[in-house]
Amino acid sequence: MINRVVLIGRLTKDPVLRKTLNDKSVVQFTLACNRNVSKDGEQNVDFINCIAWNKVAELMVQYLHKGSLIGIDGRIQTRNYQDKSGRTVYLTEVVVEQQQFLEPKSAQHSNENAQRYNHTMQSNFNEPNGYQDMGNYQKDTVDISSDDLPF
Repeated sequence: MINRVVLIGRLTKDPVLRKTLNDKSVVQFTLACNRNVSKDGEQNVDFINCIAWNKVAELMVQYLHKGSLIGIDGRIQTRNYQDKSGRTVYLTEVVVEQQQFLEPKSAQHSNENAQRYNHTMQSNFNEPNGYQDMGNYQKDTVDISSDDLPF
């Protein structure tokens, strides 16, 4: 069986670190992920509940804030608990196993910088790592005929 989730989105709130009784670090957060544009031309957004533990949680609190763009890799988990009225509440969330910060440090403190960075990443998609100036980097072209392809 496979239970794997990979998401890219923005944090909807500043992450808040909590500790369990066993002194484990935990952060629960919501990730806003864009979905394909609807027929009306509007962008749809999914708000996905996530949970991170231990070192991943501590790094999130240390380096991320509301609006930070991150990539996460994890698994879907469904759990339940009894609320104060005795009802069973079911919760589905992504348990984060790995994360990647997808913005440069300078962009993490300003939404304006983040928007500029994202625009640069989209407009320069064919450049390596999204950078316009790679110093001594030179683009090499390789001619490959369809006979050379294995498929």
